Amino acid sequence: MTRVYTVPLREAFETPRYRRAKVAIRLIRDFATRHMKASEVKIEEDVNKLVWARGIRNPPRRIKLEMERDEDGIVSIRVAPEEE
Repeated sequence: MTRVYTVPLREAFETPRYRRAKVAIRLIRDFATRHMKASEVKIEEDVNKLVWARGIRNPPRRIKLEMERDEDGIVSIRVAPEEE
């Protein structure tokens, strides 16, 4: 099953500046677990690079992602084709 989501990362901006990108990655993982009912989440490298592109202090406010769950319940997350 494949779905495209716009993941809001505004909660990351409520944390100290020096933790924002790290918290944004955690928010993406939590969002995927909740919405895709995943047992395990794998974030691809291009998503990580997009979040960290502007440094730890200034991640994007929202990000459009494509999430795919396989039969084992493992979700892989990649950047949506429109975002690249």
